[in-house]
Amino acid sequence: MSLEGKEIVLGVSGGIACYKSLEIVRRIKEGGGNVSVVMTKAAMEFVTPLSFQTLSERVVATSLFSLREESKIGHIKIGENADAMVIAPATANIIGKAANGIADDYLSTIHLACDAPLIIAPAMNHKMWEHTAVQKNIENLKSRGAVIVPPESGFLACGTHATGRMAEPETIIRELHRVIHAGKTDAASDQYPLSGIHVLITAGPTREKIDAVRYITNYSSGKMGYAIAEICRKKGAKVTLVSGPTTIAPPENINLVKVDSADEMYEAVMANADKANLIIKAAAVGDYRVTRPKKQKIKKKEHLELKLAKTKDILKDLGRSKRADQFLVGFAAESQNVENFARKKYKEKNLDLMVANNILEEDAGFGANTNRVLLIDKNGTRELPLLSKTEVAGQLIEAVLSHDRWNEIYSKI
Repeated sequence: MSLEGKEIVLGVSGGIACYKSLEIVRRIKEGGGNVSVVMTKAAMEFVTPLSFQTLSERVVATSLFSLREESKIGHIKIGENADAMVIAPATANIIGKAANGIADDYLSTIHLACDAPLIIAPAMNHKMWEHTAVQKNIENLKSRGAVIVPPESGFLACGTHATGRMAEPETIIRELHRVIHAGKTDAASDQYPLSGIHVLITAGPTREKIDAVRYITNYSSGKMGYAIAEICRKKGAKVTLVSGPTTIAPPENINLVKVDSADEMYEAVMANADKANLIIKAAAVGDYRVTRPKKQKIKKKEHLELKLAKTKDILKDLGRSKRADQFLVGFAAESQNVENFARKKYKEKNLDLMVANNILEEDAGFGANTNRVLLIDKNGTRELPLLSKTEVAGQLIEAVLSHDRWNEIYSKI
């Protein structure tokens, strides 16, 4: 995908990873983009401004008080003209400044003067990266819309093998493309077919409280829903993931909404459904809740009777309120007559696509890393072979993108 005519500001702060930033400049130029490099004083201890100037074919900004640099570029002008700003490597120092609105050098000042999308690629010692203050600053930036390209695990400059290395230039450039092409103009590209599209996904189990220590739940791990969220994000979507309790690390740069009970999931889904054009309900929501959960722990006894009531049917209500510009995908976890039961649910709940699997199959049930599913819609049933859940997620999204109703919806968005 081209960066033709795009104006990118590349901030380079001090760290051994500075040399990788030269490759970022080269790739932006190869893509047809223009790049203005801003270096901190510490960054110039690792790589000379001349190296960046040679590749970018522009004067490198290093000092607010340089008459030569200010006369040619101007710190406010750089920020005003930018389509995106990238800080790579981003040290703990510049992350702290950006998170707290400090402007005491060229880079931190331009950050405040630039309202273009911000991409940050941290690089530092692993203990610094894990420090509470740094993580708090990262969360602060993410809450304001910054895209964080997380550091990778590897051999660090301090001699330790841990997480702290700046992401590879290829990864950073991929995120830059995703951010730049998040508008409708380039949404038809093969690489980012969901650019600018809001996708709502549910994942994981729900828990229904019995007392202070016990609850009713199911065996769902959330792996399928999280895999779908990651695929959608990589294809450019703006993803909201409503997740029940899981132990899975969520994909970067999505809106994660954590819930516990079926009622909480219902409220979170309905609160986010209106802005979504694609809704994929992969969560295993409990069908029943305890009518009167106890606040205290119930003491052990020979017999315990629980009165259960049905939970709200999220998928049915989504199907009932589905707009003409929304595409709804449901999941059916069955143990017998899989296709018949799934197709019945597909029709009753007004779905556009149903994904069904047999939970009794060892390699395709709850908790497994693989799945074997049926894709069911008005045109028939398509059986997928045994695949990893990531591969199933990819096949599912391809099925959505090639669906005639999705193409009809997309043409009108």
